[in-house]
Amino acid sequence: MVLSKPILSSLAVAVSVAVTVAAVLGHPAHAQNSPADWFTHLVQPSATAPVPAPSDASQWSGQSGASGDPRMTADAIRAAAAEFGNCLAGLWPDAERRGITRASYERFTAGLTADLSIMDKLDAQPEFNRATWDYLDLLVSDERVAHGQQLLTQYAPTFTAVARAYGVDGSIIAAIWGVESNFGSRSGDRPVLRSTATLACVGRRREYFRGEFLAALEILQRGDIPPDRFIGSWAGAFGPTQFMPTTFLRYAVDFTGDGHRDVIDSIPDMVASTANNLKLDGWVRGQNWGYEVTLPAKFNYLLTGSLREMSVREWERLGVRRADGKPFARTEDRGSVILPAGARGPAFLILQNFRVIMKYNPAEAYALGTGYLANRMRGGSPVLHPWPREERMLTAQERYELQQLLAQHGYPIGAPDGFIGPHTRLAIRSFQQSIGQIPDGFASSEVLDRLRQP
Repeated sequence: MVLSKPILSSLAVAVSVAVTVAAVLGHPAHAQNSPADWFTHLVQPSATAPVPAPSDASQWSGQSGASGDPRMTADAIRAAAAEFGNCLAGLWPDAERRGITRASYERFTAGLTADLSIMDKLDAQPEFNRATWDYLDLLVSDERVAHGQQLLTQYAPTFTAVARAYGVDGSIIAAIWGVESNFGSRSGDRPVLRSTATLACVGRRREYFRGEFLAALEILQRGDIPPDRFIGSWAGAFGPTQFMPTTFLRYAVDFTGDGHRDVIDSIPDMVASTANNLKLDGWVRGQNWGYEVTLPAKFNYLLTGSLREMSVREWERLGVRRADGKPFARTEDRGSVILPAGARGPAFLILQNFRVIMKYNPAEAYALGTGYLANRMRGGSPVLHPWPREERMLTAQERYELQQLLAQHGYPIGAPDGFIGPHTRLAIRSFQQSIGQIPDGFASSEVLDRLRQP
């Protein structure tokens, strides 16, 4: 999903894959309400007179979120939902500053109620809670590969024209299409405005989603997408490649020249807009996303991790080789070696374009799934080195505990958030080195057990 950049890192949302993996992103994106529910109750938000608005909690579990954020306790969610109407009224001045007319604001927000069922999804993202190998098994299936290949053939003129214009290979766009929404079959069925309004007023990402809500209003006022087609995931991502509203405003293009940027119903606009997103985020024309690699017997694992970059030529000098035995292309390109499952699993040399995919959705598993799905569509092989499938993945609570214990040991990881990012992996490598383990940075149950020891 084209989750606008800051969202996923801390929201860890991955709006579109949640529909995919279940969709993903738990990004993800992913059970929804009928558009008819959008305007069930009339509410006339006023800039001066707050108006109460009912909330729809019928599908919410009533449970606190798993993130531990105080705004995700059940009581905090109920309290915020009770103020939903006042919250909407308070957003009118921001909308006015963005050029939204009063008539448009009242028209599009009339009847909006909070969809509290979203709260159960906000803290459950498969990209972060599944083992990488389970995630890839779901995303890169033979069926999905075949479907992607069929679409690449069906829309070959469009993919060719877009690749010429933006420098992004069609297989990458098709892979994002497949990962985000299973090629459009799981794009979501919730009104985007209702979802973004809910998240702007309830939950732990209100500041971010206020911008998404206001951007959704801009899209409706401009007429790019009609209200009855403005449907998406629980987090507000829409279309086959799951654009967030702010991302749409920034990157969407009218590739057909019909006067509308339609990433929902126009395949050319959707493909070109996705390519433009990647291009403007730094996509390197002609570069691969990365390679599965093999590491030499005495490899220095302290060199691994996305924070350490060297040229492909320098990695070769250290004994790093492609797993399929082929030579590296463009040895002047710079990249990092990552170990998603530690030293016992596959290793990957990731390049700039991998990092660009992670701007689309900041989860390594997402970028790996997208890259490998694209490879398979081009006739490439699956991951060659076996995954340590017997390894038990840490729960969300255990990841919090691991980070807290690392901090107590003096490692600078920032505020514990339950998500194992590059700084946490760096701290794990330092701790592993101190106790004589291979410093692969993998957040294993063994590392947690050692941290628990006095």
